[in-house]
Amino acid sequence: MLIAQGIPNLPDLTHPNELIEFGNQILKFSFRFGILIVGLGIAIAILSFALRNQEPEHTNFISEWVVRYSVLLRGLHHLILILILLFGGFFLSTTLSNRYHHWEQAKVTKIAESVAGDRLEQSAPQIRYTIEEPYTYDTQVEGKIVRVKATRKVDRFLTLSASQINVNLNQTIDPATERAIYQVNFTADYQVVNNLDETQDFFFAVQPPFGYKLLQNLKVERDGTRLVPVNPGNYDFPLRLTAGETTKFKVTYQALGGPRWIYNANGQLLSNFSLTVFADFPNADFASGIIPTESKVEGRGTRFTWKFDDNVSVLNPFGVFTSVGPIKNTGILPRLLLLVPGLFLWWLGLLYLSMPMTLKDVAIAAGIFFACILSLTYLSRAIDPKLAWSSISLILLIMVWGLGNTKQARFAAIIATIAGGILPVFGLLVPYSGITLSLAALLSVIWLAIRHWYRLFVTLEH
Repeated sequence: MLIAQGIPNLPDLTHPNELIEFGNQILKFSFRFGILIVGLGIAIAILSFALRNQEPEHTNFISEWVVRYSVLLRGLHHLILILILLFGGFFLSTTLSNRYHHWEQAKVTKIAESVAGDRLEQSAPQIRYTIEEPYTYDTQVEGKIVRVKATRKVDRFLTLSASQINVNLNQTIDPATERAIYQVNFTADYQVVNNLDETQDFFFAVQPPFGYKLLQNLKVERDGTRLVPVNPGNYDFPLRLTAGETTKFKVTYQALGGPRWIYNANGQLLSNFSLTVFADFPNADFASGIIPTESKVEGRGTRFTWKFDDNVSVLNPFGVFTSVGPIKNTGILPRLLLLVPGLFLWWLGLLYLSMPMTLKDVAIAAGIFFACILSLTYLSRAIDPKLAWSSISLILLIMVWGLGNTKQARFAAIIATIAGGILPVFGLLVPYSGITLSLAALLSVIWLAIRHWYRLFVTLEH
């Protein structure tokens, strides 16, 4: 049984041990960062106090550093908030990526298991006869090596002179396992010709299908007469044929078994062979790579025909199985979610360069962005991710319209959001990611150039 697993070594906050470890790391980093800031402030204060009676050029140097430190402290609020949002967003996105990957793998596993199970395999019958073959062996008699001539019985086999097989397959669901199983209606006509130069006793050996759950109405007929096995479960039927004599056998049964039916020639030469399998259900395909002579769609099913007029040897079993088709578009959302912190920085950088941003604006914008990503993660399980992001993008644009105090600032927020927030996400959802991301990057730099160099945009109030 396949087991769905998450992405190895990826932080997942749904795991308690990783959550505790994450909290410990945050505390250590905050403590060290606080010591650094306080230490820097104390150092500047000590220097300022020590040089208070020195020359003006020294005091001016210290005053300049004090001013720079004050500016740093004022900008530190934004830096700390961005770092908190970035680290929080990273662990949120990795957790969602791991969960989504786990969900995708569980979905693939469920689809694969729906058509998994034992196969129904029908082997070609054998025409067996026994001959006495001379052989020699050495033995020891009174201390001497003596060569002895003797005979032994050896099995030999005839090839079937003709095989006409018709199989009807219907697919149903096993209520016990909820997996697909086949209902098989098997009919085969075999022709046997004694091509030996003498009358010979033969055994027509038929094997029941391998892997069945239920087998019923197994009948073997010779020239229209039903044959009854002497021993239950042993379908070896004796017959005697003169040289050149022909006889026909018919084998029929109904069986229930796994979601694959195959015919195994066991390396025999097949002559005048025809196998027709009608799979009365969608998504049927031929198995083992033996391409059918003809494949024809009939209603919701498909009719496969293998026909070999002359002799042919088929080493691999061949037949029909239920194909689930290629499972496409997996791994797209996990990759996107892993890149969410970078996309957030891209968008936030454009907002900072496009309009004035307060701490409240940054916090609200981050909340909106990560809420949209969270919505995309779970909506994409029900609908196409591109359609989901199109709907979410409209909500995102409506929300960011309120970032600015003027119409020009709101217009700048809209452009920055389209170039840095919406298009990059689309670029990771569509097949041609490189082209879409390149266009988004080009739109971003064109907007910044127009905003700051060419002054074609009305100046925003700071």
